[in-house]
Amino acid sequence: MNELTELKFTVSGRISRPCAEVYEAVADPDQLSKYFATGGARGHLSTEPVVEWGFHDFPGTFPVTVVEAIPPRSITLEWQTEGAVAGGGATRVVFEFEPVVGDDTRTLVTITESSWKLTEAGAKSAFSNCEGWTGMLLALKSWLEYGVNLREGFYA
Repeated sequence: MNELTELKFTVSGRISRPCAEVYEAVADPDQLSKYFATGGARGHLSTEPVVEWGFHDFPGTFPVTVVEAIPPRSITLEWQTEGAVAGGGATRVVFEFEPVVGDDTRTLVTITESSWKLTEAGAKSAFSNCEGWTGMLLALKSWLEYGVNLREGFYA
């Protein structure tokens, strides 16, 4: 039996748009700012080594390090947070974009965040971020499929 050394979670959802379109909606700061980063996003996830995200519910901007971007299939990020196992206090977030049907009209988006400490503080932070990424997926789907910004007025 493997010993548990860190906490991690995975959330996923299906969006009725091609992988390339869904990938770009996450990678492009202008689009990300319209449905998720309510305080604005700066820097494209496919071209910048470090980008910034801002949120009305967590004032200030957060630097996000782009570890790897493979358009239109995956984006791997790291960001500093309390409760992280990794050196320097960073967790790792992996976005995966996979076609649901053969003609690439629907995309399965999977988000996994790892490297949380096995502590009460680590669990609290992991659960909070799990809620945040689930909200992000819902907002992404609403934005791409219906043009609705679910987060508008939700936090401020």
